[in-house]
Amino acid sequence: MPAKRKAAGTVTGAAKAGKGSKVSTPAGVATPRSIGSDNESSVADAASEVEDETIEKNINKFTVDSYERAAPLAKTPTSYIFGKRDYSYLQLKPDYQNRPLWIDSGKARIFLESFSPLAQQAQDFLITIAEPVSRPSFVHEYALSPHSLYAAVSVGLSPDDIINTLERFLKTPLPKQIRGFIESCTASFGKVKLVLKNTKYFVESADPVVLQKLLKDPIIGPLRTQGTAEITTTAAPKQAPLVIPGTTNAAGVRQAAQQNDTGKDGENIAEDQVYATLNDDDDEDAEVTHSFEIPDSAVEVVQKRCLDLQYPVLEEYDFRKDEFNANLEIDLRPGTQIRPYQEKSLSKMFGNGRAKSGIIVLPCGAGKTLVGITAACTVKKGVIVLCTSSMSVVQWRNEFLKWSNIKPEDVEAFTSESKGRVFSGATGIIVTTYSMVTQTRERSHDAKKMMDFLQQREWGLMLLDEVHVVPANIFRKVTSSIKTHSKLGLTATLLREDDRISDLNFLIGPKLYEANWMELSQQGHIARVQCAEVWCPMPTEFYDEYLKAPARKRALLYIMNPSKFQACQYLINYHESRGDKIIVFSDNVYALKSYALKLGKVFIYGETGQAERLKVLENFQHNPQVNTLFLSKIGDTSLDLPEATCLIQISSHYGSRRQEAQRLGRILRAKRRNDEGFNAFFYSLVSKDTSEMYYSSKRQAFLVDQGYAFKVITSLNNIDKTENLAFATAAERRELLQKVLVENESVNDEEVVDDLFHSGTMGRRPKKKAKRTAGMLGDLSGGQDMAYIEQNKKTKLKKGDSNAFFRKLHRQAAKK
Repeated sequence: MPAKRKAAGTVTGAAKAGKGSKVSTPAGVATPRSIGSDNESSVADAASEVEDETIEKNINKFTVDSYERAAPLAKTPTSYIFGKRDYSYLQLKPDYQNRPLWIDSGKARIFLESFSPLAQQAQDFLITIAEPVSRPSFVHEYALSPHSLYAAVSVGLSPDDIINTLERFLKTPLPKQIRGFIESCTASFGKVKLVLKNTKYFVESADPVVLQKLLKDPIIGPLRTQGTAEITTTAAPKQAPLVIPGTTNAAGVRQAAQQNDTGKDGENIAEDQVYATLNDDDDEDAEVTHSFEIPDSAVEVVQKRCLDLQYPVLEEYDFRKDEFNANLEIDLRPGTQIRPYQEKSLSKMFGNGRAKSGIIVLPCGAGKTLVGITAACTVKKGVIVLCTSSMSVVQWRNEFLKWSNIKPEDVEAFTSESKGRVFSGATGIIVTTYSMVTQTRERSHDAKKMMDFLQQREWGLMLLDEVHVVPANIFRKVTSSIKTHSKLGLTATLLREDDRISDLNFLIGPKLYEANWMELSQQGHIARVQCAEVWCPMPTEFYDEYLKAPARKRALLYIMNPSKFQACQYLINYHESRGDKIIVFSDNVYALKSYALKLGKVFIYGETGQAERLKVLENFQHNPQVNTLFLSKIGDTSLDLPEATCLIQISSHYGSRRQEAQRLGRILRAKRRNDEGFNAFFYSLVSKDTSEMYYSSKRQAFLVDQGYAFKVITSLNNIDKTENLAFATAAERRELLQKVLVENESVNDEEVVDDLFHSGTMGRRPKKKAKRTAGMLGDLSGGQDMAYIEQNKKTKLKKGDSNAFFRKLHRQAAKK
């Protein structure tokens, strides 16, 4: 495993049960903890040298390269071709043709032949123990990592289970290096658990020898709660004792309850009693767990010491035995049935009857919201939902009311427009945004009252929508300000262009489940999509200016390429004639307005008011006269438009793989996806021979790994015969070029970014600095087809800026 990025600061997790602990859930390897950290601090302290050494020690321990690699038996005729990647020396098993797996012992990579008869069983196993890297049509690639093995142990797999199953599926014997890597990771992970029961913390393990070792430790031993002289022994939870709402088992429970309204003695049998009977552990040979209690103030110290002793702590929430927090009256509506892959993802979270914190990855349109709602219905405790925008908050609240029987007054929205109110019952659901929770500026009275309410109580479950988009330092602020027992992150794209995505492993938890996009598409759960990249040649005058322009000025030239404009017009006309609803995406707002106004189409961008947005979206969904909608990057995530069946991309955020996948997700939930022969269409318009082609290939990498194929279109048939074709004459193209050059000179060099997706200035525009431009005086008078831009901004003095003496004179003059 490559060395992780060193954290810029220590990790400050969420305080548990209102106590002194600030440890996040769960703590994985290489997770530095600051014992004396301040919960009110918004910036974490720098990691000490001792912690850095601990991080490096644990990283080195959990790396495949640290294990002895088997040397090749002898040089083969192909060694000079493949070099270190020559594995022809490995001994094949006699029946290797019937086995679907290959393994690269050097990088801990596993390759699955998806055409094998055993591919489905092997794939289900690999999803549990490894991270999917690439899943095209015929060969899938997975990576073994400490975090993936940690997740495997947390759902109940033992080291022998993992090794024996790999031996069964592999074409070659399992290398000793991989065997040692698996045994080391699984021996460390899951041995020690930190369980919260009735607001008391217990260090728990199935192996009493491990607990005795911890109690003999000079640091952990004295921290044991006084008055608990003996180790407590209780029955361990079974692998799957919990019935998840919305599943086939839950439907069977309801049916049994209806058929047996009365018992043998004529007493009514409640549905929850049937659940309890199914969940009851009546096995005489049931496994037991051993535990000892520790005070709340010692939780962080114990976790840090366990990490040093190579026993990383796993945190679980035993919500059914939590008598301290009030139960929430919520359940899925009777007709709600979740899909098999949704049930499989939730079984990873509730596999042993407790709630494990972690991340579930499902494609856009595959029902992530319903997975979160089902998890809330399973836990039945107070829930807080964090979203990326106020529009998402409204959608989440509506989905809760749609799929569950929760009372409307028990679901409150907390946004800048709606400050919400404290619900009347003992507990409820709060839906808010990341920015509302993490902002440090002074709040209004109502907002401060709501934040105090959020911070002064315990929450059973925290749902984090679009968990990938928020930088890790904001996560630390969220987890430190709100006390929660378990966390569930939901996303379609668990990737970032920086190296901070790995922080989620200890801030939230391991990845519990990741669905296969192409498999869900074949089953009809998401739409089948035809992806194409349209190459648009640049006219000579545009390309000349492109070559002369500095790097920061080139983007607008290839975005406003007249050939791209004509291709967009041609595709819109073609798909509107087929009856499709079309979304056109542009990151550049100037291009968005130019395209939309020239073609007479509606558009939405950041400055569009909320009322106008809703009106435009409603017309796009229901008005047959409005078939094309232009969107800026505000529509990348959390926008539900099932009517859309075609997407055209004219401008994007450089090489962002996440954005490409999120935009594709806007058409994956098409209503017509199950129609025979139906395909949605995704077009990416790229200016030929420009840097946009490089960015385009980078953007497509994630979707190619998911099995999508991009066809290249070099020319569009009969495009020159399009009626009212834009910029068809040279004069029109020169006029457009002049406008683009003028716009290029007027834009600021500093790009304003939203801190919700990037680190930086929280969307605030930095102060302008003096700018020097090389040129001749003739250029300012119209030479070289340039236009002179005069910017004259009046300076406004703020109230109170003038001197006290002059203010006195003004008051005296006003009295006269």
